[in-house]
Amino acid sequence: MAAEKLVAGVDTSTQSVKVVVRDAQTGAWVREGRAAHPDGTEVDPGVWWQAFVQACSGGLLEGVSAISVAGQQHGMVALDETGAVVRPALLWNDTRSAADATELTAELGGPAAWAEAVGSVPLAAFTVSKVRWMARNEPDNAARTSTIMLPHDYLTWMLADRPNDAVTDRGDASGTGYWSPATGEYRRDILIAALGHDVSLPRVAGPFEVVGELGGQARALLGISGSHPILLGPGTGDNMGAALSLGIGPGDVVVSLGTSGTAFAGSDAPTADPTGLVAGFADASGRFLPLVCTLNAARVLTSTAELLGVDMNEFARLALSAAPGASGLTMLPYFDGERTPNLPDARGSLHGISRDNLTPPNIARAAVEGMLGGLADAVDALVDVGVEPRRVLLVGGAAANPAVVEVAATLVDAPVEVPPAGEYVADGAARQAAWVLLGDGMPAWPAVREGETDRRDANPVSQVRLQYRDAREALYS
Repeated sequence: MAAEKLVAGVDTSTQSVKVVVRDAQTGAWVREGRAAHPDGTEVDPGVWWQAFVQACSGGLLEGVSAISVAGQQHGMVALDETGAVVRPALLWNDTRSAADATELTAELGGPAAWAEAVGSVPLAAFTVSKVRWMARNEPDNAARTSTIMLPHDYLTWMLADRPNDAVTDRGDASGTGYWSPATGEYRRDILIAALGHDVSLPRVAGPFEVVGELGGQARALLGISGSHPILLGPGTGDNMGAALSLGIGPGDVVVSLGTSGTAFAGSDAPTADPTGLVAGFADASGRFLPLVCTLNAARVLTSTAELLGVDMNEFARLALSAAPGASGLTMLPYFDGERTPNLPDARGSLHGISRDNLTPPNIARAAVEGMLGGLADAVDALVDVGVEPRRVLLVGGAAANPAVVEVAATLVDAPVEVPPAGEYVADGAARQAAWVLLGDGMPAWPAVREGETDRRDANPVSQVRLQYRDAREALYS
């Protein structure tokens, strides 16, 4: 019998790091570890590395032959010429750069010019906007900056013992605002306009390229015995990692409900949406991943449950006991501002309150409908750029709430399915690592198949979408 070949996939996300070890040939789960990240919108990148080392304690990586890292998109990691961190990394959910995104959009000639140049229109979340914010607010830090990386790039760089040249992949690079999925090239003119000078950027590796080996210092810190080489894959962004794990095909729309909410679909061609709603990202397999993101997802539900003084099971029961539309009560869940629609300074609000409808069941229902309302709009935006949904897959922590799948079916025109719970981002990174190790194409690990999910047929209730639309448009009046 051939010796088992193991690979590790890493999800370095906003809230934590997860490391999953799987069999390279079959995808079978072997073991996993995790550690927490601090809350906030900026963090010292060294904390990510410390958390990764902690997650791998106890010999988690023993016997592993390849590692790939998937990570939160857009975060700006600025390093000086010695490789020292210039300032805490600005994360995707830091909205201080909203004015900078608006300014950059105008400078290049408007949204259509940006969509043509890099497939996306910059928002506060994008790396390029954060670069401009640093240049405008921290000119000394901007002047010291010699290299800019993304979060997953930083962890891969640390695994390789901080080599002279960093590496990224096309999926994560496509979220910077200065790399074009259509041409496969950096737009250094855009970066220079944002920062004021040129810097070193990670090389964009191919989807299954070996980009290095685990360094000796990293091996010692991680407690890995022996001297067998451990290959490093290029890694990718978190949404691209989830897409790899799920094995999505044409017509599969994934709605991910984590700290943020995303809706994305596979595409054979790059997209360019001049409205700015759809980001025209690349994926991690050589194809494309049009995506819409909202800032507010799972924490809308947990915050509302805390307000009502109930646990999540009781919260779900309350939400399901109310009728669709929550008797006219509508929540706009812009607790942390919003990315889509682009309202970084907005805050959450309840609309249509009356003495009759302000009840715990209606409040719970309105929270679920509000969280999903923005993501239903996101699915519509994907349709507008050519996606033809045949099913909607709900993943992420909030997808496990039984009220979510029931409410989602009232908001979209395609069947809604919830796959078994899993660490899809880390699993996608592990699948990439297996691809790197085996070298003979994407490994045929089991994907999420129809019949293995909790499924609800589409049951649209137009009242819910209309209430959400009217409440949202009231913000502009």
